[in-house]
Amino acid sequence: MTIFGIGTQTKEQALAGLSDMTGDLMPIQADEHLARIAKAQAYMQANCIDAIYLNAGTNLTYFTGMRWYASERMVGAILPAKGDVQYIAPYFEIGSLNGFKVIDGPIRGWQEHQNPYALFVEILAEMGIAANGTVGIDESAQFFIFDGINKAQTGLNLVNAQPVTAHCRMHKSANELALMQRAMDMTLAVHQATASMLHEGISTTEVEAFIKQAHQKVGAPGNYFCIVLFGVATSFPHGVKDPQILKKGDMVLIDTGCKVHDYLSDITRTYVFGEATQRQRQFWDYEKAAQIAAFNAAKIGAPCEAVDAAARSYLAAQELGPEYQTPGCPHRTGHGIGLDIHEWPYLVGGNKTPLATGMCFSNEPMLVIPDEFGVRLEDHFYMTDKGPKWFTEPAHSIEDPFGLAD
Repeated sequence: MTIFGIGTQTKEQALAGLSDMTGDLMPIQADEHLARIAKAQAYMQANCIDAIYLNAGTNLTYFTGMRWYASERMVGAILPAKGDVQYIAPYFEIGSLNGFKVIDGPIRGWQEHQNPYALFVEILAEMGIAANGTVGIDESAQFFIFDGINKAQTGLNLVNAQPVTAHCRMHKSANELALMQRAMDMTLAVHQATASMLHEGISTTEVEAFIKQAHQKVGAPGNYFCIVLFGVATSFPHGVKDPQILKKGDMVLIDTGCKVHDYLSDITRTYVFGEATQRQRQFWDYEKAAQIAAFNAAKIGAPCEAVDAAARSYLAAQELGPEYQTPGCPHRTGHGIGLDIHEWPYLVGGNKTPLATGMCFSNEPMLVIPDEFGVRLEDHFYMTDKGPKWFTEPAHSIEDPFGLAD
C-alpha cells in the first residue's frame, strides 16, 4: 500500500517548503467595530436591556477593538443601549489602554484603594440608566466582577449579556471569514509539513516544537494550541500527561491552530505512521463518513442539534455508541469558532438554534476505541445562503490524508 506525504523528508526540508502567508491581510477596521456596536444597541433596545458590561477579553475586542486580558482588576467597557461606549480601568493602566483604543470613548479610572464597582454604578447613573434598569454582564467575566457589581448597586436588574454578544458574534462578516480562511489555510499547510517530517523515534514534544516553528514560518506568532498524540494516547480526546515516542504502526493524531489578527484556526488530522491495519482503516473510514454526514445535514434553518444527530445516526448504524458511549463519539460534533477557539453556537443535542448565514463550526465527531486508538478528523465549515462551505478540504484517506496522490 502506497503512503503519501508521511515521513518523506527532514525537518529542515519541511520548514524550507513553508513561507509567510499573511502579507496581504488587514485586521478588522474601526468602521466594522462601530457597525457591531450599532447591531448590539439595536438588539438591546428591542429587548429592553439598558446597557451591557464588556469585560477584558474577546467580547471587549469584538465590539471595541481593544485587546486586553482579564485579570484580578476590573478592566472593560460599558456599552449603553443609546449613546457612546465608556471604558473603566485602574488609573495606572489608562496610558496603556489609550494605545490599544480603536473606538473612542473616555476611560474612567479608579485608584487601587477605591471600589471600581461603585464607579461602574456611578457611570451607569451618568448615562441616564435608572436605578432599576436592566444591565447585562459579560458572560465571560469572572464571578468576582458580577459579585462586586451586585453588591455596589441597589436595584439594578443584572442579567447575562450573552444573548447580546452571541447574537452579534455568531454571524461572521466577510472580513472575519477571510481572516479565518487564511488562518485555516496556514494551519493546513503546517499539518502537511508536519506529517512529512515524522520519523520513527521522534517524540510528541519534538513534533510540538516543530509545529510552533512551522506556524511562525507561515506568519503566525506560533501555535495558539497544539495536541500531538501517538498510539493508544490518541484515544484520549485532549491528550495525556506524558509524551510518547513514535513507532511503526502508530496512529498519529495532531490537533493544532494559530491566530491571525485575533481570529483562530483549529484543524485535526489523524493517520498511521507506516501501513494501516484493516481495523485502523475501517474506523478511519467510519470517522470520515460521520464527518460528511454531519456536513450534509447542515442546512439553513435546521437546528444545530440536527448536525450532531446526523453524525450519531450514521455511527449507530455501524453499531458504534449509541449516544456518547465508546467505541463511538464521546463528545459533541462541533463548536463555533472565531475570536475564541470554542464559542457559540454548538453542534450538540438539545441546541435548537437555527443554522444561519455566517455561522462557523468545527466538524469533528471523533471516534474513540478505548485502549486501542482514536480517530479525529476536524475541519470547519461556514454557512452560506446556499448551505455549508468547507474552510479546508477534508482529509482524503488514511494513506493519503492531504490528497497528494491526485
